[in-house]
Amino acid sequence: MLSYSLSKKTNQRGVVAVEFAIVAPVLVAMMLGMMTLNRTFESQTLLETAAREGARFASMDRDGLVAEGQSATDKLKADVKNFLASNGIPHESIEVQVKDFEDPTLDFDVDDPANDLKLFEVSVSVDYSAVSYTPVTSGSDYALTGSVVFRNGRATLSD
Repeated sequence: MLSYSLSKKTNQRGVVAVEFAIVAPVLVAMMLGMMTLNRTFESQTLLETAAREGARFASMDRDGLVAEGQSATDKLKADVKNFLASNGIPHESIEVQVKDFEDPTLDFDVDDPANDLKLFEVSVSVDYSAVSYTPVTSGSDYALTGSVVFRNGRATLSD
């Protein structure tokens, strides 16, 4: 009787090991998939936040914020790239565009007085391969984008 119960426990351990060997790869694949999906959503949120903050800069009083010889549009683009680079997205893979909302083929100059109170769009994009934890083939790569439409107007602080 003792040999029968000992044999049954050993068989059960073997069954548990086989079940784990079957289930473990599925669980690991699901966990890696969730990590990849999380990174994608995080990157998308960062792009949208960067576009919003860049556009918000255009609506601020920029006195003293723009360096000598630098345009506000150039500062906007540089600030967006620096924000994303500080969050782990490679600086060289970030593309920032500031376009006229009514005619998206035209670049928008934030400093131009003729553009006061006109709508513009800040669009930020980065290739998925630049933010992915896993390698991405060039045929499977695509751009993650974030954009926001804002009105060009300078809000001033009053005392």
